[in-house]
Amino acid sequence: MINPWASSSVDYDKLVNQFGIKDFSELVGQIEDPARLMRRGVIFGHRDFDKIVPLINGKKDFTVMTGMMPSGQMHIGHKMVIDQLKWYFKKGASLSLSIADMESYAARGISFEKAKEIAIKEYLVNYIALGLDLTDDKVNVYLQSQNKTLNDLTFKLSKRVNFNNMHAIYGFNESTNIAHLYVPLVQVADILLPQTEEYGGLKQVVVPVGVDQDPHLRLTRDIATKMNEEYGFLAPASTYHRFLTGLTGDKMSSSKPNTAIYLNETPKQAEKKVKSSKTGGRETLDEQKELGGCPDKCVIYEMLVYHLVDDDSEIEKIREECMDGTLMCGHCKVHTAELMKDFFEDLKVKQEESLEIAESLLD
Repeated sequence: MINPWASSSVDYDKLVNQFGIKDFSELVGQIEDPARLMRRGVIFGHRDFDKIVPLINGKKDFTVMTGMMPSGQMHIGHKMVIDQLKWYFKKGASLSLSIADMESYAARGISFEKAKEIAIKEYLVNYIALGLDLTDDKVNVYLQSQNKTLNDLTFKLSKRVNFNNMHAIYGFNESTNIAHLYVPLVQVADILLPQTEEYGGLKQVVVPVGVDQDPHLRLTRDIATKMNEEYGFLAPASTYHRFLTGLTGDKMSSSKPNTAIYLNETPKQAEKKVKSSKTGGRETLDEQKELGGCPDKCVIYEMLVYHLVDDDSEIEKIREECMDGTLMCGHCKVHTAELMKDFFEDLKVKQEESLEIAESLLD
C-alpha cells in the first residue's frame, strides 16, 4: 500500500510491478523534443500517456493538472513538477493548478487563511519565479475551498465510492476523521474538473506526480469510469517521476529540514547544504581512483541530472569520469555547489519580482 502523506524512500520497481504502471522509456522516442526529465529517465512510468503523445506532437488541446498543498516550504525537489508544467505549456497545453487548502486543513490542521498566505508567498511566488506565467488565459489557479464547481463535483462523485474502497486504497480505518476521508474525493474532483462544462468540457488530462500520489490517480480513474455514462469523463493519464534524494540519502521532505534545500534559503545556505550532502564516493581517495564512484547513489549527481545541467553530453561526461575514477567527489561537489549558488542568486531576484503578481492571482 502507498501512503500519499508519508515521506519514506520508494522501491520504484516493486511499485511498477505491483500496480501496473507502464515503462515511460518506451514512449520517449515518439515524443517531439522530449523534456529533459523524460530523456534522462527521471520520469520512469505512466498510465495512458500514449494517448497524450499524439496531442503533444499534433499541438492539440489537452490539460495538465497539478496540485500544491500549502503546508510548508517548497524545496528544490518540487521544481521537477514546475519544469514539467513549463514544458507542457510550451507544447500548447492548458494548466489547471489546485491550491489544496482543504487537504492542508484535513491532513495538517492549517486554517484556510494561513493556507492561502502560504500558497501565495511560498508556492505561487516560486511557480512564477521559476518561469511559469500564471496570468495567462490558459492557466487556471484556484483554491479548493472557494471553487463551487469543484465542491459540487466532489459531492456528486462521493456517491460512487464507499468506505471499503477508501480502506483498500488508503488504509483508512474507524479512527480516521471524516475530513481526511473526504479530501481524496476533493482531489479526484481536482483531476476531473478540467473536463466539466464550466472549464471547456471533455478533454484529455495528464497529471505529473511522484509515485506516492498514485493512489489518487487509481481512485480517479475508477470513479471516472463509473461516471462515464453520466458525464462522459475520460480517465486521466499520469506520469511518475523519481524523487530527488534528500541530502541524507532519504526522500527529500519539506518536514525534514536536514534532507532538503528550500527555495526560500539564501544562496550561501544552499551552497553550504550541497557541500554537506551525501555523495556516491568510495571510502578513500585511492579506492575512488581505482574503482570509480557510484553516480547512481550520489545526491550530487542527481542534482546535476535533475536541475543544474541542461546539456546531456555534459551529464554523460560527468558520469563517465566519475565511474572511471577521473573525477573526484570533492571537485564535483564544489562545482555543483557553485551551480546551485548561481541558481539561487537568480531565483532570489525573480522571487522579489513575482510577489505582487502572486498576490493578485487569488484576489
